[in-house]
Amino acid sequence: MGGVVKVYPKTKKARKAALGAVAVAALVAANAPAAAGFAERAWHEYTINQESYKARYGHWDLVDVPEKFRINAIHAALLHTGKVLLIAGSGNDEKNFKAGTFQSVLWDPRKNTFKEIDTPKDMFCAGHAQLPDGKLLVAGGTARYEKLTGDVTRAGGGMMVKNEDPDKPRTLPAGTVFEGSTGKRYRSQLPVLVPRAKKTVTDETEENPKKVVVSASQARVYVESDVEGEEGIANTADQYKVKGLRGKDAQMVYGLATKLGLDKKDFQGLKDTYEFDPVTERYVTVDPMDEARWYPTLVTLKDGRVLSISGLDDMGEIIPGKNEIYDPKTRTWGPAPQQYFPTYPALFLTTGGKLFYSGSNAGYGPADKGRKPGVWDVEANTFTPVPGLRDPQLTETSASVLLPPAQDQKVMILGGGGVGESHEATKRTAVADLKAENPVFASGPDLPVGTRYLNAVLTPDDKVFTTGGSRDYRGKRGSDILGAQFYDPRAKAFDTMAAPTVGRNYHAEALLLPDGRIAVFGSNPLFADEDDTRPGTFEQRIEVYTPPYLYRDKRPALRTGPLKAERGEAVTLPTPAPGKVAAVRLMRPSAVTHATDVEQRSIALQATARADGLSVTIPKDPSLVPAGWYMVFLTDRDGTPSEAAWVRVR
Repeated sequence: MGGVVKVYPKTKKARKAALGAVAVAALVAANAPAAAGFAERAWHEYTINQESYKARYGHWDLVDVPEKFRINAIHAALLHTGKVLLIAGSGNDEKNFKAGTFQSVLWDPRKNTFKEIDTPKDMFCAGHAQLPDGKLLVAGGTARYEKLTGDVTRAGGGMMVKNEDPDKPRTLPAGTVFEGSTGKRYRSQLPVLVPRAKKTVTDETEENPKKVVVSASQARVYVESDVEGEEGIANTADQYKVKGLRGKDAQMVYGLATKLGLDKKDFQGLKDTYEFDPVTERYVTVDPMDEARWYPTLVTLKDGRVLSISGLDDMGEIIPGKNEIYDPKTRTWGPAPQQYFPTYPALFLTTGGKLFYSGSNAGYGPADKGRKPGVWDVEANTFTPVPGLRDPQLTETSASVLLPPAQDQKVMILGGGGVGESHEATKRTAVADLKAENPVFASGPDLPVGTRYLNAVLTPDDKVFTTGGSRDYRGKRGSDILGAQFYDPRAKAFDTMAAPTVGRNYHAEALLLPDGRIAVFGSNPLFADEDDTRPGTFEQRIEVYTPPYLYRDKRPALRTGPLKAERGEAVTLPTPAPGKVAAVRLMRPSAVTHATDVEQRSIALQATARADGLSVTIPKDPSLVPAGWYMVFLTDRDGTPSEAAWVRVR
């Protein structure tokens, strides 16, 4: 099982080149085995840099990143300025977390310049979505790192804080002491707001006098023992006094907890929410979520609001279906229909505003709950399963995309693995046609090998570029896959492309750039060798793939200044040769993490040639074209794209 998997093109020409390389290597090997390896590598390097090879398979290049800007990229989002926001937060490094070192970097791929962005909280494993005005919504993150059994030194757990006062809410700061009947003390690790109690007055009747009924409010907070070791364990339910409160306040506000132990503690989420402004290039604090979330998915709804789903809460427990909606007009969160999903569920906005859950997720939650694919009608809050998926138990760490063009309403799932630290991985791909009266999954072509953490990127020529991943959990046993391929939805087939030089697994991202190239970031392997003995290091190199369509002699020209468009109305795209354009695509920019990118979509636009360019009409349906900034690409009859122009759709 050991060894990095290399997936090379297998055309007749490539096989001849490979045989030539082997022949040269064999001759040299007769006298010097070490030289043979050098000769083979040299021949491969020579081959992949030939123009004919690039025109057939594309080419990979490493980006020159100054050392001070090399970060553990956990999240990547393309902004309407053409720059890419890379968010590390603490970067899955507890030392950074304890030191309060949180990082974001803004990369300009055109100029290859970098800028460090002040990052106010640990956005490691947050959720994000593109807003209608072009800002990026970032919600959640890390309030505490996980601690495995044996590493937990202080007993702790969830404390339910009650408030029986109907006249005022209570805010208890971090560090508040709760003392039980046995004298054991626990301190809150975060501040907690407990709403005022609910007071109801019953109607007076001849038989029953008027009554005032008070129902206590409650809020949870994570607490830890004041002492280390087993002395801090509480195995029975108890009521806890809030130290510092006296008289009536002490009676009104108190804590309740069951077991407070030394068992494993999972990551805890944050409630904090920010909008990143691409123009001022800074984070702006907005209304926090009601629930703390770590590993949430944020998905745009047809009206431009954003739904926040799933995640681990401030106890480190998976949120049991309590979702909420962000309104960018008021910058506030409100309630949403309840529906349970594992963490980072892949949900796609489809016709009529329904959400399709492909089954893809990133890993927290029981194996038997919330993992079946289906259509969620958010307004009616009904969920209709979509059957037919092969290897249904292997959807964790899989990739999913809304296939181009979005009007076809087909969602593809690719690869995936077993729940948790499973060694299992599947080659399976499948497509669900959501236009069908009763959608089912139809199997697609297999991937070259079973793959977890695959990155999938839509391209302007109506294809899907896939790259990276590993055969095992977090690249264990040297299982990274050095391969890339294009999937053609029309041919229903993969075409092998040039292999990257950098392995990518957990915490890797890929996205389409406005010039038509594809950038790949991150990777967080557990180990650095096939025997799983040396700890891995986070991959900070950026690699960019130039597809074959950019090695052709000519590409369509399009003025790249920002444009404005209204849904249902026509807009003119200035181009000197409108008659040579075969297709126009409106592409929503990515916001990707953990192989989850529910933002990207490619919409076909009908075009009419005019003297001053192309006239295109933006579809009226907001569930097809949510408001926001888009890239618009022109492609010729060979599928060669222009550089993108940015269009704001209202």
